[in-house]
Amino acid sequence: MLSKPENLAIISGKPFFSEYLHVGRPNIGDRQRLMVRINDMLDRRWLTNAGFYVKEFEKQVAKYLNVKHCIAMCNGTVALETAVRALGLKGEVIVPSFTFVATAHCLQWQEISPVFADIDPQSCTIDPAAIAKLITPKTTGIIGVHLWGRPCQIEALERVSAEHGLKLLFDASHAFGCSYKGRMIGGFGTAEVFSFHATKIINTFEGGAIATNDDDLAARLRLMKNFGFHGMDNVVYLGINGKMNEASAAMGLTNLEDIDQFIEANRRNYAEYGRCLEGIQGIALLPYEETEKNNFQYVVIDVDPRSAGLSRDELLAVLHAENVVARRYFYPGCHRMEPYRSFFPDACLWLRETEVKAQRVVCLPTGTAVRRKDVRAICGIIRLALENADALRQRIARLSN
Repeated sequence: MLSKPENLAIISGKPFFSEYLHVGRPNIGDRQRLMVRINDMLDRRWLTNAGFYVKEFEKQVAKYLNVKHCIAMCNGTVALETAVRALGLKGEVIVPSFTFVATAHCLQWQEISPVFADIDPQSCTIDPAAIAKLITPKTTGIIGVHLWGRPCQIEALERVSAEHGLKLLFDASHAFGCSYKGRMIGGFGTAEVFSFHATKIINTFEGGAIATNDDDLAARLRLMKNFGFHGMDNVVYLGINGKMNEASAAMGLTNLEDIDQFIEANRRNYAEYGRCLEGIQGIALLPYEETEKNNFQYVVIDVDPRSAGLSRDELLAVLHAENVVARRYFYPGCHRMEPYRSFFPDACLWLRETEVKAQRVVCLPTGTAVRRKDVRAICGIIRLALENADALRQRIARLSN
């Protein structure tokens, strides 16, 4: 463990970790079971187009989420785009800016204007009170984002959407395996969209899914993800190629069988971060609701530069020098990315909480590739860096010039 400031890599040039520790290092699961499925897939010579493994994956995900329908997709972004189109959204849709840019792009790609609402400073999810001020005659829907597995204020969003006749869709990319008031995320709103990208709690290499209890919507989505085909050569609806392939579904089934193991590893790491970061001035670990199911996939700290002595980005520079690839999720906010910063140049004026969080939060590595001793070392680096903040700030400034 580093014990002296001169041993920090930002000064010595010698990182503590010989290999990079990344946020979102993929969980693999039981390789033997995966290879059995891959070999079976090859023997069947059925690689895509709603084969055995895709159907089984959809069945098992729907069972896990306790929903009627799961529609597996090639990735989470296409799933969002397809859900938006299937719901008939148009004009303007209200979304948080504090999210991955795909949440906004899924709208803009279809010439729907994302209207950015501010976030609640405690949960970092969309603030229902901010939404009402943004509703216009062009508004057709709301997309809430369950950020870092923390659910939105679902009932408040349901009230707003019902009062104004708006569709309610949830981006649940971070929230697989999480619950809200005892119900699994997946059954709220008209539909909820998941990502099974390699960085998520379970992955299908690359993939996504739409969960819904709406029979008509599910039937429409199944048509849309396969070019609108109903039968062998009968196209009855406008569609795209959004299908998940069999290899991805095989990986998803394997991951799903091991999800409890993944969550337990995350939970242990999260608890270790809590113990090791306790008492460090200026660092606050964002909590999970202990009465709910959580995937603990995202270890998020808030860095208060006034009391920590270093800014979030200065602390990141220290961590990166030690081969700890922490990430600033979600910097700088969608409203400061193109094309949105050109469309909404004054958005920062009504997105004050978003602006603050975008400058302060950072995600730390966790997952099955991270051991508790790694967590202790990361926290030791943070503690040492903040104890020597004045000297390090000057060193970082010199290196950046």
